[in-house]
Amino acid sequence: HSSGNHAQALALAAQMRGIAAHIVMPDNVAPIKLNAVEGYGAAITLCEPTLKAREATLAELQRESGAVLVHPYDDARIIAGQGTAALELLAQAKLDAIITPIGGGGLLSGTCIATRGTAPEVVLYGAEPAGADDAAQSLASGELVPQLAPDTICDGLLSSLGKLTWPILRDHLAAIITVDDDAVRQAMRLLWEQLELLIEPSGAVGLAAALSPSFQSDAQRVGIILTGGNVDSAKFFQQ
Repeated sequence: HSSGNHAQALALAAQMRGIAAHIVMPDNVAPIKLNAVEGYGAAITLCEPTLKAREATLAELQRESGAVLVHPYDDARIIAGQGTAALELLAQAKLDAIITPIGGGGLLSGTCIATRGTAPEVVLYGAEPAGADDAAQSLASGELVPQLAPDTICDGLLSSLGKLTWPILRDHLAAIITVDDDAVRQAMRLLWEQLELLIEPSGAVGLAAALSPSFQSDAQRVGIILTGGNVDSAKFFQQ
C-alpha cells in the first residue's frame, strides 16, 4: 500500500519481471500518482485514506489474490534500500545536519542507520506536516501515537510509524519539525523559482522545515532530501 513512490517502484519492478502487482492506494490520491502506477500495469484498489481502511483493504486483497505483502516502510529490506539515499547525499557533501520528510518512517529510519554508520557527527531531523504529526507526537510522548485523522496537502506522508521504524527514530532523531501547509506551498514555490525543481508537497516539507523558525540549529551545512516530483503541473502553475 502506498500513495506514490513505493507504489510506482513496486509496479515497475513487477512489470519488469512479469509478475502481477496489486497496489492499495487512498481514494484521494493525486491523479498524476494514480496514472503513473496504472502506467506500469499494476492493479489498483482504492480505499479511504485512513490506517484502519488501508489495513482492512490490504488484508482482504491478500486473501483474494494470494499476493505477498511488500510493506512500504516497515520492512528491514525497504529501510535499508531507502537509506542509500542518505549514503549518496553524504558522498556528495560534508554535512552538519540532514532533514528528511517523515510519513511511515522508512526513508528516515534508513537515513538514521546509514548516517550513524558513516557520519555519526551529523545531526538528524525529521520534517512532518502539522496536519499529520503523529511522529512528532510520538517523539514528544515517548510512545507510539497512531495517525488517526490526517489533514494536509502532503498526501505522501499520511502513514503511521511502524513497529520497526518507530524505535529507530526515537533513538536517533534530534527533533521532528512540523510545518503547516502554507509553509509547504511556499517551499514548493521557492524550489521552482530558485532551482527550477517541480517538487510535490510531501517532498518539499523538508525545505519548509529548514526555513521554519522551529528549526533551531547551529548547523551551517544542511542536507535536505526532496522525495518526489509527482505534481500536476497545470494546477501548480495556476497557484
